[in-house]
Amino acid sequence: MNARHLVGVLLVAAAVIGATALVDNDYYLRIVFMMCVYYLCAAGMNVLVGFAGQKSLGQAGLFAAGAYAVALLTSRTEISPWLALLAAAAISALCGVLIALPSLRVKGPYLAMVTLAFGIVVEKLVGEWTDVFGGAQGIYGIRPITWNGQPLSSAQWVWFGVVLCALTHLLLRNLLAGRFGRALLSLQADEIASSSVGVRVYRAKVIAFVVAAVTCGIAGALVAQQNQYINSDFITFHLSIFILLLVLFGGAGSTYGPLVGTVVLTAVDAALSRWPSAQHFLYGFLLLFALYAMPGGVTGLFRRKVGRSAALSPAQSPTPTGPAAVPRIGPQADGELLVVQGLTKAYGGVKPAQDVSFRLQRGHIHALIGPNGAGKSTMINMLTGVVAPSAGAIRFLGREIAGRPVHEICSLGMGRTFQNLRLFAELSVLDNVMLGRHSRMRNGFFASLLGMPAARREEAATRERALQLLALVDLAHLAHQPAGSLPYGLQRRAELARALATEPQLLLLDEPAAGLNPQETAELGQLLLRIGRCGVSILMVEHHMDLVMAVSDHVIVLDYGIKIAEGTPAEVQCNPRVVEAYLGTDEPEPEAQPEPVPAPERCAA
Repeated sequence: MNARHLVGVLLVAAAVIGATALVDNDYYLRIVFMMCVYYLCAAGMNVLVGFAGQKSLGQAGLFAAGAYAVALLTSRTEISPWLALLAAAAISALCGVLIALPSLRVKGPYLAMVTLAFGIVVEKLVGEWTDVFGGAQGIYGIRPITWNGQPLSSAQWVWFGVVLCALTHLLLRNLLAGRFGRALLSLQADEIASSSVGVRVYRAKVIAFVVAAVTCGIAGALVAQQNQYINSDFITFHLSIFILLLVLFGGAGSTYGPLVGTVVLTAVDAALSRWPSAQHFLYGFLLLFALYAMPGGVTGLFRRKVGRSAALSPAQSPTPTGPAAVPRIGPQADGELLVVQGLTKAYGGVKPAQDVSFRLQRGHIHALIGPNGAGKSTMINMLTGVVAPSAGAIRFLGREIAGRPVHEICSLGMGRTFQNLRLFAELSVLDNVMLGRHSRMRNGFFASLLGMPAARREEAATRERALQLLALVDLAHLAHQPAGSLPYGLQRRAELARALATEPQLLLLDEPAAGLNPQETAELGQLLLRIGRCGVSILMVEHHMDLVMAVSDHVIVLDYGIKIAEGTPAEVQCNPRVVEAYLGTDEPEPEAQPEPVPAPERCAA
């Protein structure tokens, strides 16, 4: 944790506590207390919406979970109010898991509708199940938190709320500034690319839902204990919209966005409390305004030129200079690395892969070539788990991996790039590469949340390794630039560095030279040779035959999903079936060639 930031948060918290100590008007103290409550809701919601990109309209239901949990526990049992508050947080977390499981099977507006349905169900449940939740009459006799045997005063409730908000801010900053923050941001950008670098997509989404549920549940419990009363009027769809608006108006994805949104909108809410219809109109207007006219929120106006990043700033993370040593990535070993047997993929009557078998050796650069539509990219996707094969076996390092999830295959030691760039454009180049080491990092959720020394060491080691790999691909000087701002050729290198950060033993490249000019293609060939010397075996799909013939040790040729040849580059370019697949038999003129494959007579000469 940054010491200066910690001191700053403590000073602000102390200033707010000192200022409220001088206020004896309960109405104003109530407004400040509600700011604390809404900040807790917004801070967790920011993790879900601003980082993970999951839109939720069911936060009122989670607020109710915390409020009614503490109400039932303290009014019907002898449990301590402090323990009841902790139990409310745990119950809210469980509700977060329950809402996440069905919600994450859908995306986009359907996700919002599922969470909305959850909120409506909870609203109806607490409003109509009067035997348990009291309905409109509510639950009385909720025991409040006490200090020295006395219930907290209005000022003390504010102080307690400020302390909780400061603690929540510090904990979430620890979490989001490191491994898990990068993973959540990658989900919002591209889930397939995220899983390809080892992020467990489903688990990361559940974590985001649980964080949002816990903070919202604690907020609900505070309201119930402070009022010593709760009823169904507190749990409305209006509350879900208001919590979402806090995040969007302040700035989703910003550390301080929820705070700005909470302070401004809670003050506006208090000013318009006499005119509920005006409140609802204003919230609807502000929600549309935030979505369309100011998508980055208030704080987004001040960070447009900075770019989103979970890593440290350039001043905190020095970039190495001078010639870079070639880092060791894969182990020094020989023998077979990957065995593919009878691999088949069928989409109805279309079969982009038909009974394909081949073997890849350690320490070699392999090429997978063929005309357009030959099934090359489908083969890469099956090897990496993006597409499940219809039949056949894939053994990597002696393990069967066919049908395994993408992140698990990545963790075993298989990295990849994509035919169409899948960089996380809004993240820095350095953060993209650090994301590649996600599955190699050993700091867990709680170590990251608490900012433990082990988590800080992992972050430092990951940053150092990422900078080494950026130096390998000659991008160290651009480490802190947004990845999407780089020229196309450099973005290709950044994606390659990210794949290398997964520490692969086998690197799969899907048309790495696509869109590159001749000079960039030649430089890529030299880079691939350097990567091979790092202990990484390579399988690349490529249409540039000059590149294939210059760097490959072994070539596999597909045509309409069938393997028609394999061998050394010299053997393959002389194979009649390969020449026929590329040139055809009716019009062999040079101008009709889609690929620069040498003619058979030249091979004979």
